[in-house]
Amino acid sequence: MEDANLMMIGMLFGSIGFGYFVYGKKKRAFVPLICGVCLSVIPYVIPNIWGMVLAGVVLMALPRFVRL
Repeated sequence: MEDANLMMIGMLFGSIGFGYFVYGKKKRAFVPLICGVCLSVIPYVIPNIWGMVLAGVVLMALPRFVRL
């Protein structure tokens, strides 16, 4: 059951990451672009559900607070 949850959370963060990537590329904003790439990659790198959720939430909030 944990594998299914891990896959669903990974797919969720991958989708959100794709949205951030497209937004960052369209607006030429560096921080959302990099956060989108990182959100798309973390499901492959972090095998723990709670670690993935923590990293995903931090990466989703990062463009809100960091402006370059």
